[in-house]
Amino acid sequence: MILSTLALALLAGCTVEPWVKPYERARLADPIMQFSRNPVANNYMQHVYQAREAARGAEGGQGGGCGCN
Repeated sequence: MILSTLALALLAGCTVEPWVKPYERARLADPIMQFSRNPVANNYMQHVYQAREAARGAEGGQGGGCGCN
């Protein structure tokens, strides 16, 4: 009985709510949520990476779209 009550309490705390509410979107768009907050340091690290790998433009791409031509 105690074990089932404990399991029920644990499962009740594990509810999944993946949707972002409209009022929460402003917090996710905050600049502090970016991977690199210092653009000068980010550009320097990209330069070092390109020089070390001897390749330019291979850092990955951003963007979306449907992928059609």
